[in-house]
Amino acid sequence: MDSTTKIKRIKIVNVPLDVVAENELEEIVKAMLADGDRHQIVLLTLKDLLKARHNAEMKRTVKEASLIIPVSKGIVRGAKFLKRELPTRYMPFEFVIRLLGIIEKYKRSIYLLGSRAPDLQVSAGNLRASFPDLSIVGRCAGYYAKAMEKNIILAIRKASPSLILAGYGLPAKDTWVANNKRNFNPGIYLWCGDCFDIFSGKKSKPSRSAWESGWESFPELLRRPWRAARGFVYLYYGVLLVIHRLRRL
Repeated sequence: MDSTTKIKRIKIVNVPLDVVAENELEEIVKAMLADGDRHQIVLLTLKDLLKARHNAEMKRTVKEASLIIPVSKGIVRGAKFLKRELPTRYMPFEFVIRLLGIIEKYKRSIYLLGSRAPDLQVSAGNLRASFPDLSIVGRCAGYYAKAMEKNIILAIRKASPSLILAGYGLPAKDTWVANNKRNFNPGIYLWCGDCFDIFSGKKSKPSRSAWESGWESFPELLRRPWRAARGFVYLYYGVLLVIHRLRRL
């Protein structure tokens, strides 16, 4: 990346993440597009932050990422508790919209990967309407047979997009991107689970008030109440924060 574009990287419970103000994002993306390198962006949830502590592949994925953007309110609270510089938390869908706007501004291209074929087709149509100057150079649905993967990767490499936007339907999500980015041409690679569901109208994006309060997952919890067991994850995270805070005293 351009040496003039500095990214402030901090650590929360030994997991790296980046402090990127909204007014810095365009210059960072512009530098990524210009330097002829391969750049993965990770939208880091609290679940993935904790996974990166003990899962070797996720740990490598985060460590090697060019940009690690926190999307969980608990991560920002953890940074505050540990007296680190506070990172900017982004709503995943809005981050993607901002990224697509930058890609369009600089006349670059995108490849869509993931979701079910009908939803992906609707997503592509809606993106063309919303970003008329954005070049969509290809798309491929997810949930494919393993035997197809080699041909899919070859098709993406031939299309040579500036951005690969991936969603549900890829095995291992962010880790799949990390494991395969060496097979792609230089550019930016991002996995965002809900992006195509929202683009296609299959799912609504969280309200701004729910997002800012940290309750954006509450409707999902009502539909799947067994996920309340994840409360133990927050307890574990709280214990880790206390331990790391005490170590600094």
